[in-house]
Amino acid sequence: MAKPGPVLLTAACTALGALLLTSLPASAAPPPGPRDPHPVREGAGRDDTAAPREAAPGAAGARGGLVTTEAGPRGDGGYPRRTTLAVPPADPADKSIKLGLAPYHALAPRLNALQKLGDRVSVEVAGRSAGGHELYLVTVTAPESAREAREQERMRERIENAPAAAAKDARIKAAYKTPVFINNNIHGNEWEGTDAALELIEELATATDRKTAGLLATTRVYLNVTANPDGRIAGTRANGDGFDLNRDFITASQPEARAIRRIAIDKQPAVMLDLHGYVNGTLIEPTTPPHGENYEYDLFLKNSYANALGMEKAVNGLGYTEAKDGVRPVVIPFRDEEEGWDDWPPIFTPQYMPFQGAVAAHTIEFPMTVNNRAYDTLPEAELRRRAAINVDIAGAAMRATLDHTLAHRASLIADQIETFRRGAAGEAQRPVSEETVPGVPGIGPEDVYTTTFPRGYVIPAGRSQRSAVAAARLVDHLVANDVRVGRARDGSYVVDLRQPKRGMANVILAEGRDISADVSTMYDISGWSLGLLWGATVKKVTAGPLPVAVRTVHAAAPTGWVAPHGDLLLRLDDPKELAAVNALLAQGVKVRRTADGAALVPGSARAAARVLADRFGVVFRAAKERGAEAQGTVPLGRTRVVASATAGEVFALREMGFEVVPVSTEILNAGFDWSDADVLFVSRGLDHGRLTPAAREALRTSGAGVVGVGAVGAAFNAAAGLLPVTAVEGNGDANGVVAVRNAGGALTGGAPAHTFVYSPLWFTDLGAGVRVEQAYGTGAPLVSGHWRATGPDGRGGPADAAGEASVISGTAAGGAPVVLFGTEPLFRDHPKGVFAQVGRALLAGQRAR
Repeated sequence: MAKPGPVLLTAACTALGALLLTSLPASAAPPPGPRDPHPVREGAGRDDTAAPREAAPGAAGARGGLVTTEAGPRGDGGYPRRTTLAVPPADPADKSIKLGLAPYHALAPRLNALQKLGDRVSVEVAGRSAGGHELYLVTVTAPESAREAREQERMRERIENAPAAAAKDARIKAAYKTPVFINNNIHGNEWEGTDAALELIEELATATDRKTAGLLATTRVYLNVTANPDGRIAGTRANGDGFDLNRDFITASQPEARAIRRIAIDKQPAVMLDLHGYVNGTLIEPTTPPHGENYEYDLFLKNSYANALGMEKAVNGLGYTEAKDGVRPVVIPFRDEEEGWDDWPPIFTPQYMPFQGAVAAHTIEFPMTVNNRAYDTLPEAELRRRAAINVDIAGAAMRATLDHTLAHRASLIADQIETFRRGAAGEAQRPVSEETVPGVPGIGPEDVYTTTFPRGYVIPAGRSQRSAVAAARLVDHLVANDVRVGRARDGSYVVDLRQPKRGMANVILAEGRDISADVSTMYDISGWSLGLLWGATVKKVTAGPLPVAVRTVHAAAPTGWVAPHGDLLLRLDDPKELAAVNALLAQGVKVRRTADGAALVPGSARAAARVLADRFGVVFRAAKERGAEAQGTVPLGRTRVVASATAGEVFALREMGFEVVPVSTEILNAGFDWSDADVLFVSRGLDHGRLTPAAREALRTSGAGVVGVGAVGAAFNAAAGLLPVTAVEGNGDANGVVAVRNAGGALTGGAPAHTFVYSPLWFTDLGAGVRVEQAYGTGAPLVSGHWRATGPDGRGGPADAAGEASVISGTAAGGAPVVLFGTEPLFRDHPKGVFAQVGRALLAGQRAR
């Protein structure tokens, strides 16, 4: 199909050569089947992404930052800021090539050429992917002198930090450039946004019409060309660490997510798009309920819906039809569907961006499937036809958004200011209604999600607090998300919610909400509280004065310390403490484990302990302070973990310093060498029933302990005949934060009173020798999330789990220790405060040597 003229631009574009492969002509395609009235997006449900065979370990608490390789052609901070990008070697295996799209290695030369077209295009390196590939951030705007660029930055800071004054600032109204952020290819095998972005950049760089000049004089357009180069090259949804990056924004475990977070904070976009595939007809958010209760949703819905209508008109106006091309008309879920596409959790890019000031943010799902099975089975000509349509549709959405931004510049900026002003003033939210959001049809009580913000939060800290290292991690995470944190005279941290980004602060720290009764299904996780799951003590102040913050902090105070005399005691309540003890063991230090699960370190290792205390912020107390004695302790060795697990779990295990060897049923059947293995960790991908007799015997006689998680771990336990228990599965779609009761001792001593579940299960009919290490809270254990009973008998809900065993331990017939979790203690590298339960289980599972 011939491409129509640009929606925004009228000038012809200068050809740059054949760096982008041309698409084949369109041909008729069979129409798709009927649309699912309750869609579930690809990747929803319990995380089951396999760990990469040699995934790199991550660093807990590391942050990405915006990096530029040169200051600019003038070196004065103005625009354009040109960077000569290094060109990576050509990779003929890049999965983009088959689709007629730009392979990653073609992006740098293309961007280098685009910068030379004039004075509108700047390129910076925003960071590196997990696999080491550069992330390219392009800025397109009219040229700015250093003085003009500094003024834009002053106005941006005034909008956030003095919003009441900014609302009256005539200079901001006249001269501030609206920031628009377009994020592409965050799912690596959803390619086409990148190619549409390249076309748009070229158009904006070369167009000579007045409309484009007006746009660039009043707008900065930021484009993350590919947010996931690892996945783009490999044709995978995940990045090189095996993570779905569009599930990582509340945790920010991955460098790509941290780079986008830095862009959001530094550029403060008022409008953003996130380009995805594949849903037919093209899906354009805003979504169905539930809507995130920490947003200023009246402002968000007003702008997002209006922009969605403009994108719909542009996409449908391209002329594609279902009969001729297989392309259905646009769907706007808020308007067209009842539920199934919610914007509740801040784990997705467009659901994170409102907390950094976006008043219009959208997922765009272009329609024509080219990944997964389609990639492997369809003819190349058909794949290229589909990809070309997707590029066309993605470009139309981008251009329509720029049209909307140009036409509504004043109101977009005013509404971003108002978002920050409400937070700073501590005002109540405005529930959405036909009165508060005029012109948006179909608003009903099912769309009203608001919260009552507390006055603030207090996070105690100091060496006397067992959670000092967790408090420091949480404070650093708040600061990294641009939340203001103060320090009181007693050393505690204070988060005053009368601040511009109160929504960001509250979405991190609040307990969350049980939304089980509000909707029948959820797209992804429904509870995530860092206040309950990251191991720190967090006190909510609902009313009254907060402790006086005597200074603003930009990083948590150091927490590491080593007692000056005698043997040392290291609590193992936190993943960083596990990392420290594993580092000592790797150095050959003779560490022993106490009966309550702590680590006893000889005083002779004090120098090594000081280094680790500084690196991880952990506290090595004097052993005599706890009355610990070597008598009754057991020696620890370096734990070698064989894991059939998700990418997030392997990442978390490596964060804690464990040696991890990923395996599968097939690898064990091929003749795995168990001689160096201590513990088998099982949560996915390992079916005992499919093991060969030889593989089963090798496992049985290895002496390795077993740590099982979820239904797969429980099934493995049953098939292998390890512990005599019955595993009861709850609602497979249930997830959230639950209250638990810990038995204490070597496994759950010092553990938090909350944990995370996805597809929760519990254990009954416990046989002789099976110990309950943790149980679900009595009454109503679900604190926040979505967990309904299922089936005609109404079973599988939280009431059935209440009081039942959630974590159990025992010894198998051959003497190997076994621990089974009905919870998700390492889910997506997120619930940091719960990690140590797994770490302790692995240490306890070491086999004698």
